[in-house]
Amino acid sequence: MENNKNNNNIISLEKEIKKSYLDYAMSVIISRALPDVRDGLKPVHRRILYAMSILKNDYNKDYKKSARIVGDVIGKYHPHGDNSVYDAIVRMAQFFSLRYPLIDGQGNFGSIDGDPAAAMRYTEIRMSKISHELLQDIDKNTVNFNMNYDNTEEIPEVLPTRIPNLLINGSYGIAVGVATNIPPHNINEIIDGCIAIIKNKNISVKDLIKYIPGPDFPTGGIICNKNDIENIYRTGKGKISIKSKIDIEINKNTGDKFIIIKEIPYQINKIKLIEKIIDCIKQKKIIGINNIIDESSQEGIRIVIDIKKDFSEENILNNLYINTQLQNNLYINMIALCNKKPKLMSLKDILLEFIKHRENIIYRKNLFLFNKYNKKINIIEGFIITIYNINNIIDIIKESNSLEETKNKLKNIEFKILENFKININKYYNIISKNIINNNIYKFNDEQIKSILDLKLYKLTKLENELLINEYNLLINNIKECISILNNKNSLENSIYKELLEIKNLYKDKRLTKIIDDKLYTENKNILTKEFKVIITISYYGYIKYQPLSHYNIQKRGGKGKSSTKIKSEDFIKSLLISDINKDILLFSNIGKMYKMKIFQLPESSKYSKGKPIYNLININKNERITSIISIDSEKINNNNYFLMSTSMGFVKKTLVKELIKSRNSGIIVIKLYKNDELIDINITNGNNDIMLFSENGKSVRFKENNVRLTKRNSYGIKGICLNKNDRIVSLIISENNNNQILTITKNGFGKRTEKIEFPVKSRATQGVISTKITNKTGKIIKSIEVNNNDQILIITDTGTIVRLKVNEIRISKRNTLGVKLIKISKTETVVDIKRFN
Repeated sequence: MENNKNNNNIISLEKEIKKSYLDYAMSVIISRALPDVRDGLKPVHRRILYAMSILKNDYNKDYKKSARIVGDVIGKYHPHGDNSVYDAIVRMAQFFSLRYPLIDGQGNFGSIDGDPAAAMRYTEIRMSKISHELLQDIDKNTVNFNMNYDNTEEIPEVLPTRIPNLLINGSYGIAVGVATNIPPHNINEIIDGCIAIIKNKNISVKDLIKYIPGPDFPTGGIICNKNDIENIYRTGKGKISIKSKIDIEINKNTGDKFIIIKEIPYQINKIKLIEKIIDCIKQKKIIGINNIIDESSQEGIRIVIDIKKDFSEENILNNLYINTQLQNNLYINMIALCNKKPKLMSLKDILLEFIKHRENIIYRKNLFLFNKYNKKINIIEGFIITIYNINNIIDIIKESNSLEETKNKLKNIEFKILENFKININKYYNIISKNIINNNIYKFNDEQIKSILDLKLYKLTKLENELLINEYNLLINNIKECISILNNKNSLENSIYKELLEIKNLYKDKRLTKIIDDKLYTENKNILTKEFKVIITISYYGYIKYQPLSHYNIQKRGGKGKSSTKIKSEDFIKSLLISDINKDILLFSNIGKMYKMKIFQLPESSKYSKGKPIYNLININKNERITSIISIDSEKINNNNYFLMSTSMGFVKKTLVKELIKSRNSGIIVIKLYKNDELIDINITNGNNDIMLFSENGKSVRFKENNVRLTKRNSYGIKGICLNKNDRIVSLIISENNNNQILTITKNGFGKRTEKIEFPVKSRATQGVISTKITNKTGKIIKSIEVNNNDQILIITDTGTIVRLKVNEIRISKRNTLGVKLIKISKTETVVDIKRFN
């Protein structure tokens, strides 16, 4: 028998844990972490404001110690620690946290630098003016009250707010399994949106955005992705991209350039932002900055960044946006408690719930006022009848033997109605009075009799009688208005409309955050410069820079060209690249390492500058040289593309792009090399092309790419061509189109075009065929590239001279020919590179 009793008390551990966890989760969600959609407050904020209201801690009265408010809140309403309450108070008083602070603080309440607030015993607070709008009419039975944690005090379930607080101040909270992040907005725009919904309940989110274009942050800044806002407001989720407000200042006398940061993104710590910039400078992620000074004051933020000469302030700014929180993404998740349940809501949903809340508040308020006015009218009506029948009433009182007898006589006797007062009673008979028997006879009710017997004698004066009649008429008009609102939905909405206009006129202000549609902002928050082509040059000793391609006009074949760079003595130009400014650049060194950068991270320099040393931009060894540079975009990275490499000794290797693209600042090994071998050239392929190798002595080979097996990053290549001892590979071509031609240029500036069909496909690791006739006049081959008739080319010499030509100006020749002069060079000058572009 005892065993059966014990079995009945067995509890499933799984069920108990599940039940307990769900109870805990819902408690956190409802009682702590999420705001109510109606007043936009979490319980702690609601309790703070209510406690301040009870203490008459109004905006136009003296401040009270924060500790006093904290004590009242935790003692009466909030069963948690004092730190949680004081932290909430501090945030409600911070102008950089709330768009419209709900608390007016006196003392140290922290800073945008992340400085903590002073202890609660030092600071003083009072409600801000706008906070009173959240509590107005709370004494008119507008909201329900619940008991506190020890059943000794009542707490409002929600505040009867007149302002859409959830949207104007936003909210942030993390619960159990759910989080919310609602951005702040401008009160003018939110109220305009509410009015638009009142006028048209079927308004779309697209039309609402005409009134509410986007969030408005207390710290200002610039929202970049304007086109994403509609989807965010429709779904309740999304990402807002915010960048700092920047000015560029140039000293006209010295030419010094400064980037001035005037506003930073919402919720970003200014000191940590500056520390991050300094850290990026130390790690050489950002180059070209002399100094950074914080000149911020009470007037606002001002961070001054001093730019080195020969560096583009636009490039540095782009790097700042990429590597720091000067541009930041704010992830929106508009979840709030609706009917005590967490719900993901659209902008329109939140506004509708606020309007619905106001309808309920105004209805309950007018119902309360109706009953109050009705009771008061009843009493005043009794007083007016009493004054007209005073002698009769006094006789009744005098002749009665007791209070009860007096009450019974007054209740059963019929009195005459004052003639001019009879009009009002008749006029509002259906609204108020139930005491009229006919147009001339009136009977008192119990409430009237009690008031009459408590009546003071001075109320019987003529002046008091007139005041009573005036008050009676005023109350009649008030109660008529109440009845109109209670019985007519249009009157109710009109009341909300007038109320919203009143709020707007009281608190309207200018928008702080600018909203733009910047199409140059990408998903990974990179801010790119305007799309244009640039020329990137790198010298043998590693000086690198870029210039706009537009600086070089098209010339006739055989011209002298135009100087592109200043060359240090004993140095010479080694490589040339033409690319769009917004792409990544991959730099490959002679020892088989790869480095990755953004092109706009490179210094932009004039033709009179030699550029900047590459070792200032990447961690390259001093005995290491960059031998090949290519550009790459996200499309080539994401697709199944391959890097195909060639070495000076004729080895080739194929590796997936994805394996190499995540390069460290110190670079990564992409190929193992045999002794005396170097990585010469590299290109990107899809795996289905032909491979062509060209040597400096005029040999070439063409074979199918599928003859080269796929290998891992840290491995050797395989033989692509058999070379003589005094020969070396200078070019790798990934051949995509048989209709194209091969353009070859030699050391002394001779070049020619050859149809690709003259290069037969053979096996890998053969000696190949002659590609170009080599003599002392032409010099050895410098480069071979694939071209078509519509292309243009840039030829560069070791002294930095550039010539820009149209391909169709170069005649097509057979393989074993010399070609024609493409660039006129001096006796001490040689061609070092050639690139094609469209």
